[in-house]
Amino acid sequence: MSLALLSFSSVMSTVGAVCLAILILLAMVTVHEFGHYIAGKIFKFKINEFAVGFGPALLKHTKKNGEVVSLRVFPLGGYCAFEGEDEENSHPDAFNNKKPWQRIIVLVSGALMNYILALILIIISFYACGQLLLMTYRVDPAEYTQNGIPIAGYTFCDEDVIIRCEGKNVYLTSDLMSALEGKKEGDLVSFTVSRKTDEGRKVMDVSVILRADASFENLTDTNALWEAIGIAKQSAEDGTQTYMIASAAYKGFGFFETLGRSFVYSFQIGGTIFKVLGQLLTGDLGLSAFGGPITTIKLTSEIASRSLQQFLEIAAYIGVNLAVFNLLPIPALDGSKVVFTAIEWVRGKPLNRKVEGIIHAVGFVLLLGFAVLVDLLQLF
Repeated sequence: MSLALLSFSSVMSTVGAVCLAILILLAMVTVHEFGHYIAGKIFKFKINEFAVGFGPALLKHTKKNGEVVSLRVFPLGGYCAFEGEDEENSHPDAFNNKKPWQRIIVLVSGALMNYILALILIIISFYACGQLLLMTYRVDPAEYTQNGIPIAGYTFCDEDVIIRCEGKNVYLTSDLMSALEGKKEGDLVSFTVSRKTDEGRKVMDVSVILRADASFENLTDTNALWEAIGIAKQSAEDGTQTYMIASAAYKGFGFFETLGRSFVYSFQIGGTIFKVLGQLLTGDLGLSAFGGPITTIKLTSEIASRSLQQFLEIAAYIGVNLAVFNLLPIPALDGSKVVFTAIEWVRGKPLNRKVEGIIHAVGFVLLLGFAVLVDLLQLF
């Protein structure tokens, strides 16, 4: 009976975590579409429907002006349907009959709303819980020497929390990689850490000797990073070794520094997308490093169910990623539509609407195929 209860509890916990992930994704998509909706209302665009979810309608309400608000079966999408968005239309308030600059504002408003919500979540998380930073575990014994230099005094201590590296604030692992890239084994690197002392934690500057060259294949090459800065390994029962990285080291900051760090952190998340795409194009990263909807839900459910701080952080991460990704000039995304609208603004007349529609349709199919492909690659 106890095993059955334990199994049931485990299943319900997993279901709850998945529902939490779906809720985050649904909230981000809804906020995105609401951004389009609000901007459209400001400029008096004719809106046919605002939908939460997609598929058959569960609930539907028609407003006096003819707008439809609906709740639909599948909770992983949503849309704000403008009159004449993908075609010529005689209605004066149809999407394509509005001024190009108004359309551009409407198009970017979805991403802007995602970013604003993500930034608010980051501020709440940093202010209430502190910023999650890397905590280290030392690998070297006190008598260890490197290139004839005693390592004692040039290494991390157990449970040091890294705040800065080479004078640059560390928000993400990629920040640490960027600060160290190109440095060689034996180089002295300056860090600012929060260190445990008999009087409590104190922020101090320390110098660390690199144990290996700081040369990284891509953003996922964290083992090379841990080896370079001398973080300890621990052996598992199956003989494998993993690096001892503490997963929860929170460091609080003052109110104004928290605000500043929140903005920078949001920009750093967005910048990571461009780094990842760049490494994909150069071949430094393979498709297996990406994930589609299923992988996203899986990872989100795992992280969001750990704590309130992790819930806020993964929600903010998804929000910033959704904002930046949607503004990329990829057919079917808002960024591509902005490009077409800007071209129309400069030319004084639109490109062929049918051709544009075909380009977006093909782009949508390719994006869908890419999402399915990267999820399948996670299985092998």
